[in-house]
Amino acid sequence: MKYLMWLLKAAIFFTLFAFALNNQQPVTVSFFFGTAWTGPLVLVVLAAFAVGVLVGALGMLPRWWKQRAAARRSQAAAPPAAASAAPSTPAIATPPHGL
Repeated sequence: MKYLMWLLKAAIFFTLFAFALNNQQPVTVSFFFGTAWTGPLVLVVLAAFAVGVLVGALGMLPRWWKQRAAARRSQAAAPPAAASAAPSTPAIATPPHGL
């Protein structure tokens, strides 16, 4: 299984490497106010992917902060002696009637 995963990773790497080698044509990206940037197509695609990942992570950050704060509040609200208050013998669960 380990060798199969390495083979899959190598196939993905060589596929992306071949994509990069086949897309070295210069392209011009036009920005606002007449500014432009010229670079290889593979760098433009990589930059667009990186910007997309960054925007997605920044969009997720406020919700992540809220969830962390809620988790901290719930941990602070739980009494620390709750684990020692449990009975020493487990209670036997009885099935509901009619089963």
